[in-house]
Amino acid sequence: MAIIKWEKKASVAIIHMCNGANRQNLEFAVQMNHCFDDILEDKDIFSIVLTSSDEKNFSQGIDVEWLGQKMNDQDFDSIKLFMHGMNTVFKRLLLMPVPVIAALNGHTFGNGAMLACTCDFRFMKKDKGFFCFPEVDISIPFLPGMIAFVRKAMPEYKFNEMILSGKRVGAQELEDSHVIVKACDNQAELLQDALAFARTFTKKRGIFGELKKRMHKDIVRVMETEDTQIIEALNLFIQE
Repeated sequence: MAIIKWEKKASVAIIHMCNGANRQNLEFAVQMNHCFDDILEDKDIFSIVLTSSDEKNFSQGIDVEWLGQKMNDQDFDSIKLFMHGMNTVFKRLLLMPVPVIAALNGHTFGNGAMLACTCDFRFMKKDKGFFCFPEVDISIPFLPGMIAFVRKAMPEYKFNEMILSGKRVGAQELEDSHVIVKACDNQAELLQDALAFARTFTKKRGIFGELKKRMHKDIVRVMETEDTQIIEALNLFIQE
């Protein structure tokens, strides 16, 4: 079953996560990477909008039930594949040779918030949904690469507040802190504004991709070195 689909509207590819809360597991990573492959094959696409088909959720982050079952089964290879697969998703978004606009239509928690932060721009509707890093409450530390790319998406003071408090933040506060481009009134306005913004980009992929590669080279280096060591050691939880 497809849990991620995409459609083309003129020069824009719209990716729809379509699995309810859009919790991330190995299949999520596999399908998202396949989606990127398909989009990049179409040379007439100059921007991407990433959103969800669910009325309440953009993405609630890691599929903890899936992860817990894999831990119980001692299927550590699948956990590592998932973690590496999601890091590939994050890295590809950071280096995507077209602009990626996240249209946050609902709750954006944990790895879902990470996904949004790897995008180049963000819009969010303000009538429903929160943005949150709950890792401090569930004893799952950020990977070093996550710390690096979240910092490129929000001011340091807001990052410091959110990562250490686990605070739930609404769209207007995110707009005031320059984390999102606009807090939209409702779902219709969100998609309309994100799509209109995406259509303003007609940059050549070569220069756009090279700029992002140079901008994010230090983030990618951390992901490919420090993250890899932590994932391979399965040093993913804090016990005390």
